Amino acid sequence: MIFQIIRIIVAAVAVVAVLGQCHKPRGWIGRFIVWVMNRSHSRLTDWGISDVRIDRHFSILDVGCGGGRTIQKLAAIAIDSKVCGVDYSHASVSAARHTNARAVTDGRVEIVQGSVSQLPFPAATFDLVTAIETHYYWPDLVSDLREVRRVLKPGGRVVIVAEAYRRNGLVNAVERTVVRLVGGTCLSVDDHRNALTDAGFVGVAITEERRRGWIAVRGESPMVSGHES
Repeated sequence: MIFQIIRIIVAAVAVVAVLGQCHKPRGWIGRFIVWVMNRSHSRLTDWGISDVRIDRHFSILDVGCGGGRTIQKLAAIAIDSKVCGVDYSHASVSAARHTNARAVTDGRVEIVQGSVSQLPFPAATFDLVTAIETHYYWPDLVSDLREVRRVLKPGGRVVIVAEAYRRNGLVNAVERTVVRLVGGTCLSVDDHRNALTDAGFVGVAITEERRRGWIAVRGESPMVSGHES
């Protein structure tokens, strides 16, 4: 009996450790998690940005860039500009730079380590900011969204995409539990709308893919001068 209990405890610790890597990948396990994310989030990303106008000259920032697959997709569209990525995980930054090695060398992509709460970019820099499967973990969603708005040009857009959000049903109850286990917060449609509105975004629009449980939230930085944080 004692050995069964030990095995259960060890298994539980291992599961928690792996889930924690989703929050901030690190070490060799983190590199593997980043690789998995690159593959598993690809279709979600394609769906989430499909309704967003992206011009070839757009300056773009991907927040929580993970392994860099979204940056790769965006750089293939914004061919006459620069795509930047930021992530607070060293393992993710290394993986993203590797994924986009040629574009980094060519100066078309820049990937840095940093936090959404204090983005290392000047105000009014970007036409578009994307955040794929990351806002669950932001320390203060409204404040961090204001920081995103600070680096957007007037009229610039943010798009937040996630494969889990709060709704009814047993499957979603399991999703919410998993998100909590990795230190995240699962938000409802209204929570998303209110957060962007409170952060000063206008024209907030939300699209749901109910069959898959996906959500895409879009907002626009007002066409006014000044970019208070």
